[in-house]
This record gives sequence, C-alpha cells and structure tokens, in this order.
Amino acid sequence: MDAKFSRQMPIGPYFADFLCRELKLVVELDGHSHDVAPERDEARDLWMAREGYRVLRVMNADVLENVEGVVGAIRQEIEKLRNR
Repeated sequence: MDAKFSRQMPIGPYFADFLCRELKLVVELDGHSHDVAPERDEARDLWMAREGYRVLRVMNADVLENVEGVVGAIRQEIEKLRNR
C-alpha cells in the first residue's frame, strides 16, 4: 500500500479513526452510533472536504466479515489520490 496511517488523529475540531496525512485520506470505521445521528457525519465530512481531505467510510461489519475487500477499497483510494 505504501501509505502511512496514524490512528485517532486530530483534524481541526474532529478526530479521524485513521489518517494518512500525506494523501489527506481519512478512513472512518462506522458502527451503530453513526446510524443514530447521520447529520453529524455529514457536517464532519463537509468540513473535511472543504479542508481538502477525502473521507472513506467503512462499516465495522465489513472490516470483520470482508477485510480483504476493505483493504482493496483503501488501496484503490490511495492509487486514485496518488494519480491525481
């Protein structure tokens, strides 16, 4: 993958689950709590987009049941960002 990610990193008023600063890529793991107040995620994603970040949201269930697919999606996003 050749991209360094850090866990629970502050970005402005928010924290990213995983952040690659070099590519400004945020990977968010979403569980049940994100279903309760989706407007918070929307506001957060909008703020991050205005700051130049790309947010990739992944469901916790996908991480547990399809880790290869999750890794593949992250790899694809890294490639897209590197080739802009």
